[in-house]
Amino acid sequence: MVNLLISQLRSLIGGREVGMAALAWLLIPLLAAIGAGLWGSWANRTRRVRSDGPELDGYARFREAMERQP
Repeated sequence: MVNLLISQLRSLIGGREVGMAALAWLLIPLLAAIGAGLWGSWANRTRRVRSDGPELDGYARFREAMERQP
């Protein structure tokens, strides 16, 4: 039954349009992959390097405070 409906649909639409529709559906994952690649390259871009000095100074003060006897 389903095969009969598909064959009638192909005869109405034509084989070429069905093939082009399949190619159009294949463009969706291709565009998604290109978009993911562009986003990944943007997300991993080189950023301004920031020093760890203030964080390490704060940790050293915290450690000294914790080691003191009450």
